Amino acid sequence: MRSCEISRIEKMDFQGEEALNSICTNLSFVGRNMKCFVFTSCTENEGKSSLVMHIMQNLAGRKKKVVVVDCDLRKSVMLSHFGIKINGGNITGLAQYLAGYNSLEDVVYATNIPDAYLIPAGKDIANPMPLLDSPEFTQMIEYLRQAFDVVLLDVPPIGMVVDSAVVARSSDGVILVVEHGKRRKGEVKDAVKQIHQSGCPVVGCIINRVSVKTRSERNYYKNHYYSYSHYSQYGEGYGYGYGRGDEKEEKSGDKPKTAP
Repeated sequence: MRSCEISRIEKMDFQGEEALNSICTNLSFVGRNMKCFVFTSCTENEGKSSLVMHIMQNLAGRKKKVVVVDCDLRKSVMLSHFGIKINGGNITGLAQYLAGYNSLEDVVYATNIPDAYLIPAGKDIANPMPLLDSPEFTQMIEYLRQAFDVVLLDVPPIGMVVDSAVVARSSDGVILVVEHGKRRKGEVKDAVKQIHQSGCPVVGCIINRVSVKTRSERNYYKNHYYSYSHYSQYGEGYGYGYGRGDEKEEKSGDKPKTAP
């Protein structure tokens, strides 16, 4: 098996670690047979991929054998953003496997984090739909279910491209990542509607980049959402490059209070 090194996963403060532990514990209680989860968001720059990497690291620390699959075949930034170095030869990944150029064993990389594995995107493709909506993709997911304890599928924002809904068909559940204070309730509802149309259940919503100052605020978010996390240190400039349209300013107090 080939290997890679992940050198850039941002450290979190105490609140972030506490929230991450809550998220990973909740994942273990969603169902015994639920092992494969899609992570998506309404749009770019909501910290989804960073959250996936932290969950991978946390679960691996619990002795779970976990694999992250980068399903962003349009314009992946995972390798550069997380400082991932592939050892020994050219990068091959999901795109090459689905296109029939490589075997699955060729594209699964053991990382420098014990029990954590990665399938990179491999190659940018203008129209990945024929690959993602193929028997080979479904067969790959079934193989990963057998080989790993947890499978995390990092997909593009569902509000921007249809890839997420297609990938969701092969998964056990979708987790929607929403940046706190940036999305209107209507946007969140539209994203949930698109997920439901795929036939895959929404198992949770993670409110990201929440800054909680008091115990009452922390309890509010725990009671109203699947979980929350505190990733304010990630900052701006992290995204997929799909292009961003003009967004209306969110009205004061107009927060997505209905979690799926």
